Order: sequence, then C-alpha cells, then structure tokens
Amino acid sequence: MAISHDTIYALSSGAPPSGVSVVRISGPATKDVLVSLIGSVPADRAAAYRTIRTRNNEPIDRGLALFFPAPNSFTGEDVAELQIHGSKAVLAALFQALGEFPNVRMAVEGEFSRRAFENGKLDLVEVEGLADLIGAETEMQRRLAVEHSAGGLSAIYDSWAERLTRARALIEAELDFPDEDDVPGSVSDMVWSDMETLRADIAQHLSAASAGEIIRDGFKVVIAGAPNAGKSSLLNALARRDVAIVTDIAGTTRDVLHLDLDIDGYLVKLYDTAGLRETEDRVEMEGVRRARVALLNADLVLLLVDMTSPEIPGDLEPTFPHVTVGTKKDLIGIAPGRYDLQISTTTGDGLPELRQLIGRVVAARFGGLSMAIPSRQRHKDSLAKCLSALDEAISQVDVDLELRTEQLRVAADYLGRITGRVDVEQLLGVIFSEFCIGK
Repeated sequence: MAISHDTIYALSSGAPPSGVSVVRISGPATKDVLVSLIGSVPADRAAAYRTIRTRNNEPIDRGLALFFPAPNSFTGEDVAELQIHGSKAVLAALFQALGEFPNVRMAVEGEFSRRAFENGKLDLVEVEGLADLIGAETEMQRRLAVEHSAGGLSAIYDSWAERLTRARALIEAELDFPDEDDVPGSVSDMVWSDMETLRADIAQHLSAASAGEIIRDGFKVVIAGAPNAGKSSLLNALARRDVAIVTDIAGTTRDVLHLDLDIDGYLVKLYDTAGLRETEDRVEMEGVRRARVALLNADLVLLLVDMTSPEIPGDLEPTFPHVTVGTKKDLIGIAPGRYDLQISTTTGDGLPELRQLIGRVVAARFGGLSMAIPSRQRHKDSLAKCLSALDEAISQVDVDLELRTEQLRVAADYLGRITGRVDVEQLLGVIFSEFCIGK
C-alpha cells in the first residue's frame, strides 16, 4: 500500500449502534469537505457544534466537528473529526455524502497510521505499540503497549544506532586522516571498548524478549495428567462456566481446549489436554499427540494427580517445568504425597490458592524488568542479526579495519529495520494490516 494523495475517511470509534461515533477524515481535501458538510472550517483544535448536511443541503445529523491542521495532526496531514450519533442510518448517510466528493474514499486497514509513519509522525515500533494498545486486554499488555507507542523502546534503539554511527565515524576519520591533529590518535581502543559494552547491552535486552512475548501473547499454562484426573473440571472451574465436557468416561477430552484468563494483570492462556495414556482409539491417539505438542510449548504445566488413585504418566516425569496439583480433595481430605497444592473443583477448595500460585510463577518471570523490551518476533530477529554483526566486528581483530567497520554498518541497519529508519517496504503491508479501518 503506497502512500496516496487521496483524502480518506473511516469510522474510528466502535461499531454502531453507539451513543457517539467518531468519523475521521485525512488528506488534502479535508478543508473543502468540511466547508461543504458544515459550512466552514472550525478553529484549529476547537470543537464546534454544527449541523452536518449533504451537498443538496439536506441535514444528516448535528454533532461536534474538530479540525487539526497539518503538520500538527495524527497523520501529519489536515485531519478532521466528526462526532455524531452512532446509529447505522446516520453513519450510512454520512459515508454516502463523503463518497460523493472527488478524490475522497474510504480508508483501508491501518491507512491513517500508515500515513502517520510515512509523514514521520510515528516509527514502526510506535505504530505496533499503538496496535497493541488498541487490542490490549490486560493491565500488563496496556503497560507494554503504552511504553512502545510512546517511543520508549524506539529511544533505546535510536541511541544504540547513534553509538554505532559514532564508532564508524571515528574509525573512518582515523583511516582517512591519520596525521591530523584534530582526530583523536588511535581511537580503536576506545571504540571497541564501547562496542563491547554495547554488545552486552543488546544481549541483555534480547534476553528479555521472551518476557515481552509472554506479556503480549500470553503465558501458556497446560493442564496435564492421566485420564479422569480432573483436568476438564479444573478448566471449567477456573472459567466459571462449562467450557469442556466432563464425564466419568476416561478419554472424554479428545482435543486441546483453550481458555484466556487475566491473572494479576497478565494474560494467562490455559490449555486442557487429553489424558496421557497408551490407547488404540485413533481419535484419542490424535488427542494424546496434540497434548504432547502442547506440553513442549508450555511455559508451565499443571500436573494433576487424582489423589484417590494417584497416577503420573511417564510423559510428565520432570521433563517440564510443572506444579503438582492433587485433585478430588473433597473425596479424600488431606492426602500424603508430594503435592504443591491440593484442590477440589466440586467445593472450590484450593482454587484461589491455585490462581495465586500461577500469578506468582508468571510474575517471577518479569521480576525487575522494564516495559521497554522487545515483544515481537521481528524485533527478536533483527536484534539477533544486529548482535551477530557486532560480534563479528569485535571478534575479528586480525581483519582489515574497513571490513570491521562495515559490520558496524550492518549492525546499525538491523537496528534501523526495527524502527523503520531504513528501507522496510516489504514489512509495511503486514504491520498496517493489523489495524482496524479507522486507524
């Protein structure tokens, strides 16, 4: 999607019906559209209560109109917002009127944000943070998104890129002007010492990427155990509704069931799996296979053991990070054995403590971390490549200095790809397609 000189419009608030809907307009014809719809252009950034009319002077609705002149707007273009009653009929009439103007059209997904990026109002990390903020469901997701959308993460990458550029400049100055008095003599030691520090900073930052992904995408908790250990009953109890079918027949669960929980502000993805056992049933075999795949991808396993008939499948021997939970406490009372927690899904005994335990495990993964951490795979990939190039530049002490300097340029380019400071055209369609039409 290349940048367009059309004027675009879209609904930027929630789907109708609603008390108020906000329609955003951006582009060179914004002023002309306002004059035609409401008779004049409101004062900059001041709300004006006006009647909105068609080109035939028929009233559509009365509402607030605001005008944000370029370049001091979200997109960097002239932008207007119309706040009107949020009925489907009002919006349909307004969209029909807007569509009759020449070179004015409905925006596509993410086009407002794309124009903000193209006009230098946002970089790619800020754009992605804005998308995450719109979709945030938990407190920690909100905090992470606010940090990214406000430029906190971009500031780190920009400072690192500046250090790389300065290092290249000093080395090239020494190569080009070895006898000049105003060029520091033998800058190499100073430069490479700073690059080693930078390498350690980037490596530490990259190590926090898994935490960022967990905040954004969720902490994966897999409920596992033998058939009839109470896995589906636990899922239903934590969901406070019937998500999974529960029967006394072993092997009832045949697939991996998924539930999202908000625990202490973190998104926890809870997975109920088929009971782990050997079976000749082809459908159940597939369920067991999927359960084992889920275990491989788990951040934490809740190993459920029926305390009335303790059995731990061989698949769950201490291969996985797990918490051992004894179930059916109402049938047996306090049972001996190595249980981290004992619960009853029938009475609810132990369930609050289980939620607290999960919350502590998740929080322990983020102890002391700031929210200025990478949260997407493309961030991780570019940081890893940047670190690799920096490693080559630092370690190849016997290589020509110009070649080592080239590796510093490569490292800086990979940092620039994260924020969009270098050519990232192939990434843009993917990134902006995540947005709704009005953003």
